[in-house]
Amino acid sequence: MKKLNKNFWVGIIVALAFYGVVQVLLTTGIFTDVTRSMLLLIGVNIMLAVSLNLITGITGQFSIGHAGFMSVGAYTSAILTLDYNVPFIPGILAGGLLAAVFGVLIGMPTLRLNGDYLAIATLGFGEIIRIIMLNTEYVGGASGLSGIPAKTTWTMLFLFTLITVVVINNFIGSTHGRACIAIRENEIAAEAMGINTTRYKIIAFTIGALFAGMAGGLSAHTFYVITPGSFNFLKSFEIIVMVVLGGLGSTAGSIVGAVFVTLLYTYLREFPEWRMIIYSIVLILMMIFRPSGLLGKTKFSLGRFGKKEAKANDAISESSAP
Repeated sequence: MKKLNKNFWVGIIVALAFYGVVQVLLTTGIFTDVTRSMLLLIGVNIMLAVSLNLITGITGQFSIGHAGFMSVGAYTSAILTLDYNVPFIPGILAGGLLAAVFGVLIGMPTLRLNGDYLAIATLGFGEIIRIIMLNTEYVGGASGLSGIPAKTTWTMLFLFTLITVVVINNFIGSTHGRACIAIRENEIAAEAMGINTTRYKIIAFTIGALFAGMAGGLSAHTFYVITPGSFNFLKSFEIIVMVVLGGLGSTAGSIVGAVFVTLLYTYLREFPEWRMIIYSIVLILMMIFRPSGLLGKTKFSLGRFGKKEAKANDAISESSAP
């Protein structure tokens, strides 16, 4: 236990050291505003990818409505800070909590579904939220909300990202996380062993929605303006690509996938007419030569949390093997 705790704190120290280096580079001007914006976008995408990985990679529920939860958090936090002068952090937390409530409300009727049916249901949820925002003048309608204070700093985003990774990874390594993995491997067998599959799917769905909502709030306070078009089906698909590209079921893979896709999108902006073609070719090559993702089944190794995740996945996989 002491060794595991030591490894965990070493991981935290390494993360803080990375934060310190980036902070110095930002303060001294070596990193420009463009680099800062890219770092903030990477942090938001890591939160989105890791939270969706809990739903899709760990629990095995194919959800393509993650952008809907992101939009709930973005609009909620933006309205609270703009119209009601709510402080930044409470606004972000409120956006995450409201997204979690939507996660419960949507999850209760839809998570009894499986496969394509669940995917269609979650897609419908995301589109309903987008259409509501599009036709509501109070939130700006098609023009969106503008003038949102840019309160998301590198420090704030780093803390939220670190908390997201640690909390979700700890959940994966817990008894509840092992139940979710069992559902992913064989839902019928898990239910036969006494696991309340619907309950655990709703729990995973709610936690994923919570952090997606907070990511949306942080994004809204980074780029000054939000529009309904920013949270359409393509955004949900982009988050799925991050998870699949990094490796389904791997927290570390979700982080690497988020970084890779964000950098790819950023540097391909110079070639707008070729961007989607190059992006598609990269994805096709990945699926041919590395179908398990960039990191495959590699587990996150932040001390005891990473070890618990690895043991949980390995134990469930071995028990389900013929």
